[in-house]
Amino acid sequence: MIKKSIKKVATPKKAIKKILISQPRPEGSKSPYFDLAVKYGLALDFHPFIKVEGIPSKDFRKQKIDISAFTAVIFTSRNAIDHFFRICEEMKINVSQDTKYFCITESVALYLQKFILYRKRKVFYGADGLNKSLFDVINKHKDNEKFLYPCSESFDSEITNWLKSNKCEYATPVLYKIVSNDIKEIIAREYDVICLFTPGGVKSLIENFPKFKQNGTAIGAFGANTFKAAEDAGLVLSIKAPLPQSPSMVSALEIYLKSLPKK
Repeated sequence: MIKKSIKKVATPKKAIKKILISQPRPEGSKSPYFDLAVKYGLALDFHPFIKVEGIPSKDFRKQKIDISAFTAVIFTSRNAIDHFFRICEEMKINVSQDTKYFCITESVALYLQKFILYRKRKVFYGADGLNKSLFDVINKHKDNEKFLYPCSESFDSEITNWLKSNKCEYATPVLYKIVSNDIKEIIAREYDVICLFTPGGVKSLIENFPKFKQNGTAIGAFGANTFKAAEDAGLVLSIKAPLPQSPSMVSALEIYLKSLPKK
C-alpha cells in the first residue's frame, strides 16, 4: 500500500537550493518563478508530472449530455476550460452569451478571456481557491440554474456531493483524462522542495516512486484537492496555496523561504 511505503515525518527546515516545479517551464524570460530564483539564489527545474489527453468528441457523444441545455458551468482548472471549448468547437455547439461561469480561483476565471468576452456579471470565482468559497458563490446564484461540471475521469466528488445536497440539476461531462509522465530520470536527483499542482501529479509521483520517502524534502501543494491527495498518500505538506496569505505557489514558496533560519 502507498501509505506503508512512505515514511510520514515532519519536514525539517533547512537551506533550500533546488526546487522542482511539476509544471512546464514558463514561456519567455519573465515569470515570478524566475524572479524568486534570482532573489533567493535558487536552482529551479520545471518538468510536468502529468499530461492531459482530451476525450474525442465521438466518445463524448456516448455520454448523452446536451451542453446547450445547461445555463451555468463550473470550472476548477484551465484544462477543464480548454477541453470544454474544444468539444464545443468540434461539435459546433454555440454557447449562449447568457451562460454563467463559476471558477475555483480568479486566475482560472481570467483564463476564460481566451474563449469568451469576459464580463464580471457572468463570471464568478471563490475568494481563496477552496471548495467552500466556490460553494458560497454558487449558492448566491444557483436558483433556476442547470450546472455543467466539466471534469476528468477522476473528478472532485465534494463538488458533486454539494450540488446533489443542494438539489441542483447538474451533469459531469468527462472531457479529458490525466496520464502520468515518466519522471524517474528527472526526479532521481535530490530536491529540497517538490511542488505539486494536481491530484494527478501526486499520483504520478507515487506511481513513478512507490517507495518514495520525503527524508526532509519539503512538499508544496496547490489546491484543496491536491492537499487531500498528498496527505492521503502519506506526504507531509510544508507549503500550501492558494490561501489568503499565499494566493499563488510563488507567494507560498516565498513565505516558506522567509521562515527558514538565517545562515
